[in-house]
Amino acid sequence: MVFNHKKYLWLVALFLFFLPFSSEAKADSSLKIDYEEAAFTAPATLSIATSTVADLSWEWHSLSSAFDYSFATAGFYDPSRPLTIRIDYGETNNYLKQIFSFDSSSQTWRPLLTKDYPDAHYATAVTDSTNGRLAIFVSPDILTVGSASWYKFKNGLFAASPDFAKGTILRVHNQNNGKTVDVTINDFGPERALHPDRVVDLDYVAFAKIASPSAGLIPVFVETIKAVPVDIKKVEPVETPAQTETASVPNLTASSAVIMLEKTGKIIWGKDEKKVAPLASLTKLVAMKVFMDLKPNLKKAVTYKTADEKYNNKYCAPGESAKLKVKEGETMTIENLLYSALVGSANNAVESLVRVSGLKRDKFIAAMNTAVKKWGAKDTHFVEPTGLSASNVSSPYDYAIISKEVFKTAKLKDISTTKSYTFKTINTKKSHTVKNTNQLVRSNTYPIIGSKTGYLEEAGYCLMTRVSTPQGNIIAVNFGSKSQAANFSDNAQLIRYGRVQLKK
Repeated sequence: MVFNHKKYLWLVALFLFFLPFSSEAKADSSLKIDYEEAAFTAPATLSIATSTVADLSWEWHSLSSAFDYSFATAGFYDPSRPLTIRIDYGETNNYLKQIFSFDSSSQTWRPLLTKDYPDAHYATAVTDSTNGRLAIFVSPDILTVGSASWYKFKNGLFAASPDFAKGTILRVHNQNNGKTVDVTINDFGPERALHPDRVVDLDYVAFAKIASPSAGLIPVFVETIKAVPVDIKKVEPVETPAQTETASVPNLTASSAVIMLEKTGKIIWGKDEKKVAPLASLTKLVAMKVFMDLKPNLKKAVTYKTADEKYNNKYCAPGESAKLKVKEGETMTIENLLYSALVGSANNAVESLVRVSGLKRDKFIAAMNTAVKKWGAKDTHFVEPTGLSASNVSSPYDYAIISKEVFKTAKLKDISTTKSYTFKTINTKKSHTVKNTNQLVRSNTYPIIGSKTGYLEEAGYCLMTRVSTPQGNIIAVNFGSKSQAANFSDNAQLIRYGRVQLKK
């Protein structure tokens, strides 16, 4: 097909007889490529063939056929004049769409900057490649079409999102009047469990740009102007697997992991989830649950004793373990020590609380073991309350059961998800700040309602998060991740995979 005017080429996938590919290609999908007349120095002929395409992964599901296209010309192509791709996906879909191009040299699908037109059921992208393979995929965990409300926070062009990472820039379209506003995501919300069709909450100033605040709620769709990876920034994004190597489950560095639906105990997914291994500082949640069950007065003052640290030093050299930097005789409240133990994972704070619990230390540890057995964690055992000993063992499956019980104490949920905590010692007035060791909590990327990190050389990196979803809370646990960054990336995958599976 040759045009001497502006080229405007249209392919309907019904032309399957022309193709040496599968006859099962989706008949409702089509490709269109538009380009300037001056893009080619001589007439060009476009050939397109279609075939079926598998899901890229559990995060990206195919929404069209795969299109193999090629331009033939006796002249040359000017790459400064890009080709505009349009792929129809032929059905209503309210989630994030992305056009991918297949890199044959690396056998990898790579995303193109994509603009979605959800009302018209098509998406566009640009390329300077005159041949290749294209397809459109959808992420069923990221909502882009629905409603938006407003709230007052920073009084600027900002928004809260439960799907897009902080720093992402979105263009929000008011579907009632066509007005748009570009906003930067700077907060988490609204909670999908409470508002299943809410895409974003706009800052009051941003909402007023596209609607009267008296409207309260408006229909919107959003498009990504500047993307920020959902995972923690320190983690290099994993390349999308080739079609022939589709990843249908999470690809973790962790040696074992589990995703559990809290209300039923159902295992959504697991990887050697009953493998017993050291659990490091995940131990602390059990110790603090036993402590809280003793009904302490959280405002009671405690005098610190450096003798508490001797228990820590049995397992590591002084200065090697996380600790609250206080001196002999300094006073603080029980609540201060609880936050230090769980937010900052301070080992000496745990031992101080064991000392003032009213139980002898061996009886306290025995109570920890009795509790987990009662809860059904049969393969879990503790020899000390901090996690510094590699003889403290559990499994992701056991620990998911433990987490369900621990967070029946609301105070532990609140403490474990606190981003940072500051207090002053009572007698010396010295200020102390502890920051949450879970970067997922600090980044505010997910609706986390319970958390604890752990690391020990023998255990690797460990992490538990409890996350709210519209279908119920999920508990994600990974043991033995290869690095701190991988620890967060592994757990983030578990969270997203769990949410996707619950939507099915």
